[in-house]
Amino acid sequence: MTMTFDHTRRACYTGYVTQAIVNNLAPLLFIVFQTRYELPLEMLGRLVLLNFATQLVTDIVAVRFVDRIGYRVPLVVAHVLSAVGLVLLAVAPAVSPSPYLGLCVAIIVYAVGGGLLEVLVSPVVDALPSPQEGKAAAMSLLHSFYCWGQVAVVAGSTLLLAQIGQDAWQILPLAWAIVPLINLVVFLKVPLPATVPDEHRTSLRKLFSVPAFVAAVTLMLCAGAAELTMSQWSSLFAEDGLGVSKVWGDLAGPCLFAVLMGIGRIVYGLWGERIPLVPAMAFCGALATVCYLVACLSTSPVVSLIGCAVCGLAVSLLWPGTFSLAAGRFPLGGAAMFGVLAVFGDAGGAVGPWIAGAVADAAGTGNAVLSGLADLLPDDGGSGLRAGLLVAVAFPLVIVVITLLYGARTRRAPDAASPETSDPIGA
Repeated sequence: MTMTFDHTRRACYTGYVTQAIVNNLAPLLFIVFQTRYELPLEMLGRLVLLNFATQLVTDIVAVRFVDRIGYRVPLVVAHVLSAVGLVLLAVAPAVSPSPYLGLCVAIIVYAVGGGLLEVLVSPVVDALPSPQEGKAAAMSLLHSFYCWGQVAVVAGSTLLLAQIGQDAWQILPLAWAIVPLINLVVFLKVPLPATVPDEHRTSLRKLFSVPAFVAAVTLMLCAGAAELTMSQWSSLFAEDGLGVSKVWGDLAGPCLFAVLMGIGRIVYGLWGERIPLVPAMAFCGALATVCYLVACLSTSPVVSLIGCAVCGLAVSLLWPGTFSLAAGRFPLGGAAMFGVLAVFGDAGGAVGPWIAGAVADAAGTGNAVLSGLADLLPDDGGSGLRAGLLVAVAFPLVIVVITLLYGARTRRAPDAASPETSDPIGA
């Protein structure tokens, strides 16, 4: 069978499913790790930090070589490492000097694969022949597959774990490792676009000299933090903080979060050309702010869970929307530009959940200031997670401020000159 760019696009969709697996499987097992290995919240949060910090370092390294060596080799390596890391997640805690060290090793291995996927998949799709709906909509549609991967991981893992019991949790990462193993074979065969040559690519130094790009990387930092903080902690928040069972906590928290995030991205993927991107992102940031406040401040577990879930819809456009803004504004940025954006997105994804976990631990273990803050919030069983999520409200708030400022600047300067020298992010 002759492979076409349609097959390439589908392989990229599955690449984002793979990234969803490596980012979301371990947090679903936090309650298992907490009870079996007696890990405190801060150490669990450190696992999230390790995942995204490793992806961040991978992004930085990949920025330097992807445009020079092409897409195929690093894409295949990304899937190999993702599969190996998932296998290690199942076996390393039992054979390492300490279970926590085994978890760290597994996470580092698959996080390198996840980081490569973040750098590579979006520029590949952006470089493919443009679909009828347009590049911004195609980017949103691509990122929706991360959400559907997250839905599959959360729903499938939760239901399977309920059937096999927590003592057999190792089956989950072994089963999910099949996805990257299959997709790496596909990437050995599909056609891939050429990268942007060095002599034509906009240099990173030039990109960082333009305020529009600085705004874009700040948006990515806050988008990663706003999305991942709620996504990574909602399962444990539902179980410990709201007193919901694990099955219903996972399905009503991270699973519904991912469903609504996927719906938001598909909606923009289908009708995005009719919706101005910058105002839509400002609205999403405002809605995410409200969702965080509802989750933290409501005395009703049902209403708090609704806040967690609707936050998925609120953050749906932030990550792919920032990619689209930057790609439209700097069309010769190449994979290096996408890599830098991924660096800042992963930095937000690492720091945001870790900050929330550290604040939660401090609030629950006697820090005077944070314990006082937790006392003002509805009771969450002493975990302090409400205080941690309340601090994270800062991330969507920054998104609102930046998008409103640049939206106003764009309206004042609609005829900005060239993308290399002009300033407005929406130009």
